[in-house]
Amino acid sequence: MSAVPAIELKGITKTFGDVVANENVDLSVYRGEILSILGENGSGKTTLMNMISGIYYPDAGHIFIDGEEVVIRSPKDAFRYKIGMIHQHFKLIDVFTATENIVLGLSDGRYDIAAYEQRVKEICERYGFSLDPAKKIYDMSVSEKQTVEIIKVLFRGADILILDEPTAVLTPQETDRLFDVLRRMKQDGKAIIIITHKLHEVMSLSDKVAVLCKGQYIGTVKTAETNENKLTEMMVGAKVDLNIHRSDPVNPTPRLKVDGLNCLNEDGIPVLRNISFTANGGEILGIAGIAGSGQRELLESIAGLQNLSSGTIIYHNPDGKDEDLRNKSPREIRELGVRLSFVPEDRLGMGLVGNMGIIDNMMLRSYRKGRGLFLNRSTPASLADRIIDELQVVTPNAKTPVRRLSGGNVQKVLVGREIASAPTVLMVAYPVRGLDINSSFTIYRLLNEQKDRGTAVIFVGEDLDVLIELCDRIIVLSSGAISGVVDPRVQPNGMSLKEEIGLLMTKKTVSGDKEETKEDGQQ
Repeated sequence: MSAVPAIELKGITKTFGDVVANENVDLSVYRGEILSILGENGSGKTTLMNMISGIYYPDAGHIFIDGEEVVIRSPKDAFRYKIGMIHQHFKLIDVFTATENIVLGLSDGRYDIAAYEQRVKEICERYGFSLDPAKKIYDMSVSEKQTVEIIKVLFRGADILILDEPTAVLTPQETDRLFDVLRRMKQDGKAIIIITHKLHEVMSLSDKVAVLCKGQYIGTVKTAETNENKLTEMMVGAKVDLNIHRSDPVNPTPRLKVDGLNCLNEDGIPVLRNISFTANGGEILGIAGIAGSGQRELLESIAGLQNLSSGTIIYHNPDGKDEDLRNKSPREIRELGVRLSFVPEDRLGMGLVGNMGIIDNMMLRSYRKGRGLFLNRSTPASLADRIIDELQVVTPNAKTPVRRLSGGNVQKVLVGREIASAPTVLMVAYPVRGLDINSSFTIYRLLNEQKDRGTAVIFVGEDLDVLIELCDRIIVLSSGAISGVVDPRVQPNGMSLKEEIGLLMTKKTVSGDKEETKEDGQQ
């Protein structure tokens, strides 16, 4: 390892209006080293990395590359200093091949695709990537697209690599392969910075961990000399219980029965194929799968927001009456107590109105209960205050338009409103996406409280560790079909539970295969 840092930051400060994103941050990473950046939602991790990669320019402070001070005003400057950033959301052109995307923007006067493909193959062989240079982006898996983004910066000669949440949408097997590649890069003398919120990955991959809290640099520790609890305490400033407490289901009662569900998208392509399962009151049913495997369409189908080609959705009402949800409107389904809380990429695109305050967004669920021309604002106001208090929503007041809140705080409002409605079936998709550790564990606690009061909770999540710790059963989706159902309490033979789920997430499913959609929980 070199005695001089590959990149060093001194006193970096960045503000956006009155908001201080980073304040007097010092940071360094050496060649042949992997540094993880940890911090709660809004701690300034991505902003700091965006200044290194030339997307933002610091208001104060200095950046040094190999001991020499540099000025980085654009991504072009960053590439000149051999810095490359792989963003969480890929920036690729679907109709181009891998090689065409990799060389896009290079101006050496000619485009010799055959020669470029050979260079891409050499990079793949050097670091252990698996990629077809001639493959179109629209035919690729998420993991392959990420590989293209990494090779793109290596192709341009990057020696300092920054990866923003690189494992957010990968299976455990894909994550292991990525980590193997990163370790080879480390051995090759690359300086690697990873932004992540998964503590177990930090502990298994990185050499050092730098912690940020509310834009300020807390410190850097050697990974071998710390643990998850200590890192959490550094991030939050207080001790946090990192255990998800799962109780055994008590008298689980069938509440929702889905049978033979099939759905086509607007292009006539199947997005749900012969889906069958039962969700029981008093349990949390997890749904795992690679992004785009049908999770969203499944929940929207139950909520009455999708046009189904076949299948039935029967709601077993606590009063003993069975209701066919396919014959009901979304409003009628909600009035039965079936609630959907979906947290999409655009949190204001579904469920909340950006120009309205928190109180008015609460009232979207209750305005019909007003008498005549008058609206009941007292109940929504009380609910808003309770959500702000329990979920620690950072806002000037309950009347502040939600579009002015950070993404994580918008999410707290959305999830809190649905949980507070006391549903009989609660469907939540990615409820802790973008939330800090404290808020995430608050959401898990609230979901367990719903389970204990007899609610059937359907939980779609990205983090397999959370799914395994929180859920009573886990359905695994692959290409719109159920590839398996696992019991998180039972350890499989010969592999870890995460490995088994990861294999099921990539399993080839056959439409109409009854054996693959058979439920363990109903035998």
